[in-house]
Amino acid sequence: MARPRNFDERQVLGSVREQFWDRGYTATSVSDLMEVTGLGKGSLYGAFGDKRQLFLRTLDEYRAEQLDAVRGALEGPGTALERLTGLLEGVSDGYRNDAQRRGCLLANSTSELHGQDPDVVSRARSTYQAVEDLLVACVEEAQRDGDLDRGTGARELGRLLLSVLQGIEFLAKTGMDGAALKGIGNTALALLPRP
Repeated sequence: MARPRNFDERQVLGSVREQFWDRGYTATSVSDLMEVTGLGKGSLYGAFGDKRQLFLRTLDEYRAEQLDAVRGALEGPGTALERLTGLLEGVSDGYRNDAQRRGCLLANSTSELHGQDPDVVSRARSTYQAVEDLLVACVEEAQRDGDLDRGTGARELGRLLLSVLQGIEFLAKTGMDGAALKGIGNTALALLPRP
């Protein structure tokens, strides 16, 4: 009969996520995970599987949280154009206010493991596709509202905005000034085709 767990699973997963986010998958050892969680190897593996399974679980939870945040921003109150503006400004502000400038865990993990782990790449692709679809739906709404020109493909504009979001994330990691990050998003929005 299995013994009951004597730890808070959410707390353990949070500690593991921070470790992977700070050091990356490859540089994080099982010993590091044991240290940050306070669990022995047997308890860690018994509860979560091996290092890779634990990493994929934390990555999946991160992906779900990020997608929910984008969905909330793009499907919330206000006009579609206001929601797009809010998303870009929110992303810029989020990175500007992150003293560590670690960037996005999913983007970091994909960059690190793209040639080694097709499961990570597949997760990234599906997540970015979902974000793109949300952006496209919001652009289409802005076009229906008459705030954006209907003559430009919504899919192309959604992909452009996805690229801007990812560019802001990358540039934040280089230490770019927060006002400049916000300016990138505002410029991208200002250049969207108007009727």
